[in-house]
Amino acid sequence: MISIQDVSKVYSLESGHFFALKNNNVHIKKGEFVAIMGPSGSGKSTLLQLMGGLDLPTSGEIIVDGIHLNKLSEKERTLFRRTKVGFVFQNYQLLPVLTVAENIALALSANKTPKEEILQRVKQLIKDVNLEGKESMFPSQLSGGQQQRVAIARALAMKPQLIMADEPTGNLDQKNGSDILQLLTKLNKEEKITIVMVTHDEQAATVANRIILIRDGEIVQDRRKGVAINESLASSMA
Repeated sequence: MISIQDVSKVYSLESGHFFALKNNNVHIKKGEFVAIMGPSGSGKSTLLQLMGGLDLPTSGEIIVDGIHLNKLSEKERTLFRRTKVGFVFQNYQLLPVLTVAENIALALSANKTPKEEILQRVKQLIKDVNLEGKESMFPSQLSGGQQQRVAIARALAMKPQLIMADEPTGNLDQKNGSDILQLLTKLNKEEKITIVMVTHDEQAATVANRIILIRDGEIVQDRRKGVAINESLASSMA
């Protein structure tokens, strides 16, 4: 599903060059639930953004579902993000002037989906995330957990096979955070959706079947259910 080959990301600053990522290699199979962990500023969100086509690497190659992201134009990457990937962010990023149903329908409308199909799809998604009765409410009228459910429904609108979640429980209390993780786990197990989740929460990471640890822009550990994938990189994060 995802192949990261010798990928680096360098930012030019007044003080010099800053390596957000340094020559990383990662291969994620279809249907995996991967948690990316690391200290603040370690490069985990940058890695997620590159995988989702939100940015391009300075060097190296990124292939997602057979698509070479490096070779796409900006317009083609926009279409890739809209149709292939569902994004879930810590701050929800819902449009405050739109209702729950309208926020969920955004990508479908942008893709010129027929109106009747949009209505049916949105209705089903609202049911799937247990928000029936909230269709006409605005984000400000919802709890944080409910807003994140709207964000997940929006991410699922185009039926992507890949979800990128950046700290999806970061602004939620324990109960709502647990509910969101259960929903993501259900999508992974029942819908076979590949999920890549950035988190600083060790408890949240336990729902994943693979954990990648990153520090100072480099992957230092890659484990699947307690078995190191890259033994040579299995150094401590402490």
